Amino acid sequence: MAASQADILTIRVDHTGALRAPKALRDAAQQARQGQVSKEALDRLREETIAGLVRRQEEVGLPVVTDGELRRKNFQESFYGAVEGFDNAREFHPSGENISAKPYTRTDPVGQWRWRVSRPLEKVGNPALGEFKTTQALAQRPVKVTLLSVDRVTDRFDSADSKAAYRDVDAFVADVVRIQRELIKELVDAGCRYIQIDAPGYTSYVDDICLRHMRDRGEDPEDNLARSIKADNAVIDGFDSVTFGLHICRGGARTIDPATGKVAPQWHREGAYDAIAERLFSELNHQRLLLEYDSERAGGFEPLRFVGRDKVAVLGLVTTKSPDIESKDFLQRRIDEASRHLPLDQLALSPQCGFGGMRATAVDEDVQWKKFEVIVDTARAVWG
Repeated sequence: MAASQADILTIRVDHTGALRAPKALRDAAQQARQGQVSKEALDRLREETIAGLVRRQEEVGLPVVTDGELRRKNFQESFYGAVEGFDNAREFHPSGENISAKPYTRTDPVGQWRWRVSRPLEKVGNPALGEFKTTQALAQRPVKVTLLSVDRVTDRFDSADSKAAYRDVDAFVADVVRIQRELIKELVDAGCRYIQIDAPGYTSYVDDICLRHMRDRGEDPEDNLARSIKADNAVIDGFDSVTFGLHICRGGARTIDPATGKVAPQWHREGAYDAIAERLFSELNHQRLLLEYDSERAGGFEPLRFVGRDKVAVLGLVTTKSPDIESKDFLQRRIDEASRHLPLDQLALSPQCGFGGMRATAVDEDVQWKKFEVIVDTARAVWG
């Protein structure tokens, strides 16, 4: 469905893309890995499932919909599935289960896992384009597509071991920007008007452990941050008919608390936005900033004062890391607190991250939909 840029810019309800795969699809995927279900049968079930998820999103009242990222191995597939040149990126966590840790603990910082590039990157496809076209044919509302930020790709790049392909990080970043712009142009030409850039790496610039890793590698975090902001802006420059969102988070649930049997919060990084907010919120050119705000790790709302007048801050107040359902009163109070630092007409509401897709461990489907219902009801109460 066509929508104007103004319509999408001002929506008060959003989500970050990934939805919980129904149990039937997860079971079929496991059976396919064991050779008990054919790829063709799994693909048919996947497409039927996505069609149902699109209808359910519209029924719940979400103003934009996605395919739940159920066609991907994980959220990074939009870039790593589009290029060749990395030695081992395609082998990384193919099941989507990308960490293993104890309940209520932080996980290993993502920046430890760095990949060698053996030859200059070459664009060989555009997975997100196929996802968009197929989902657009199912939807009555605008379809949002998620892509990976240059910052996250750079965070995984092993510059020291990739000299045969790139003389330095800047040369690598230039190629990533070029390829991302090609991916976006194809999406725009196909009619996509809302593109979200997933940028979890920005939280590394407030995390003590990640900052130490950068410095141990001889990197200057300030230089890294400046380069990433410049590159992420370059990716979206000139696509004036598109609304761009940028999602920042610290990770999601991956395990079960043995004491309660419930999905347990985990995270890659800690640290409030304060140290980077002035640069990040004022210098990034993305119109919608989807910000994790479901725990004390994000800090307070004071940094929202740096959000430009032409942007909307989407408050990720609803957690995907716990099955507990937030109340409408609680969410309204939190939005009211945020509005003391940024006008209400520049705020919106969403979950803090995705709901887990095909992962083995995530909140149940019914919990996901109950959380969306509360989000929609709260938005109606706050914004009308």
